[in-house]
Amino acid sequence: MDFLDPLLLARWQFGLTTLYHFIFVPLTLGMSLFVAIFQTAWHRTGQLKYLHLTRFLGKIFLINFAMGIVTGIVQEFQFGMNWSSYSRFVGDVFGAPLAFEGLMAFFFEATFIGLWIFGWDRLPRRIHLATIWIVVFGTWLSAYFILAANAFMQNPQGYQMSAEGHRAEMADFWAVLTNPVALTQFPHTIFSALMFAAGVMIAVAAWQLSRHRNVEIMRPALKLGLWSMIIAFAGVFLSGDQLGLVMVETQPMKMAAAEAMFNSACGADASFSIFSIGTPDGTGEIWSLRVPYVLALLSTHSFEGCVEGINDLNALYTTELFPQFADQVDGNFAPILWVTYWSFRWMMGFGLASAGIALIGLWVTRAKATRPVAPWMWKIAVWQAPLALFGILVGWIFTEMGRQPWIVFGLMLTQDGVSPNVPGWQVLVSLVAFTAIYLILAIVEFGLIFKTVREGPQPLPSDSSSDDPDADIHTEHAVATVY
Repeated sequence: MDFLDPLLLARWQFGLTTLYHFIFVPLTLGMSLFVAIFQTAWHRTGQLKYLHLTRFLGKIFLINFAMGIVTGIVQEFQFGMNWSSYSRFVGDVFGAPLAFEGLMAFFFEATFIGLWIFGWDRLPRRIHLATIWIVVFGTWLSAYFILAANAFMQNPQGYQMSAEGHRAEMADFWAVLTNPVALTQFPHTIFSALMFAAGVMIAVAAWQLSRHRNVEIMRPALKLGLWSMIIAFAGVFLSGDQLGLVMVETQPMKMAAAEAMFNSACGADASFSIFSIGTPDGTGEIWSLRVPYVLALLSTHSFEGCVEGINDLNALYTTELFPQFADQVDGNFAPILWVTYWSFRWMMGFGLASAGIALIGLWVTRAKATRPVAPWMWKIAVWQAPLALFGILVGWIFTEMGRQPWIVFGLMLTQDGVSPNVPGWQVLVSLVAFTAIYLILAIVEFGLIFKTVREGPQPLPSDSSSDDPDADIHTEHAVATVY
């Protein structure tokens, strides 16, 4: 293996920076909604515990949002730095949704975040409440534009090839935005983000409650986090089912690789493998533990459905669909099987673990519970926080690695997208530099969040239940001053 191979290093750099950036994205998507929910509860009920939760969780949201901006900017530059051939080939199409994300969604959400931060004692309460809901809309809209760009790489549509045949050109922007991959990826991504944000909120509340601090404030956060985790998991399950159907239709090789399924099968033979051992060359199966019919049901919604295998798809791609690329990949269009196989299972496993802990948490914290929550249970509640994030990260590994060897499915191989004139040592230098910088940023990010969690909400100001008709206004100003 050539450790100065520009392609290898460029892939490592983009993968590492993307996964690091994506640590912050789901928390931003999910936490913005929970902040808006608690501010709405305060607006409707006037109870100060909801105001404190709004400001407390809002501080975590803002720290995370700022770090997401810093790490996200790097992603844009990498297209020109390490992937210039890809950028020239697909820039007319890929750049359009990214431009909308930056000019429309990002500036939209950034503007209203500013209004939310500085408008506590300057805007009417209803207007101020509206700003945080607009932030939620802006962050989710931003996510959709990015997913639409990524969906083109998974399932290119809405384009036409240039006259010389060297690049893809935009033909139908609406087709790009309504790509079925994007339409199914979006709810799956949002529900996954809500799971992670709910996990963080559960952990924060559990840490405070285990120390008997801010009990009345943290109980609503714990309950909302537990219920949101379970509801979001149901959404992940249902949206993942629909995403699987689209994946089978648009990228059947990815599903075959996810199951290490070498030969096409139908009905009982189209089984889901719980564990599988393959040959060293990755062309066959030695032993596996399988559940009959499950893969057929997942892939086609029919117990008698058929699923194409890796060997049959390789033959189809080599002889009929993509013969012009066959020599470059030695006739093997399958991704790295162990990566797709295990990332698919780890993705589901982390999600199930998160939902299972939340379900048990609802039971042990129910109103009629006869025993107090044991200290070890609080510890589990705290340490479950990253489980959903791990599921999201390995899910993205599955999504992107399962697309290989394509950088744009059916149009361009990954090896053809790398910058031709950037030597490996330059990519290595930037990889080391980015890794070091991101390590420093991670220490700062998590340090700020941990400090916020340890401090908890600020002490409640004086109760507003007086005869003064302006007491609620005074309380709002007092709390704004505290924060």
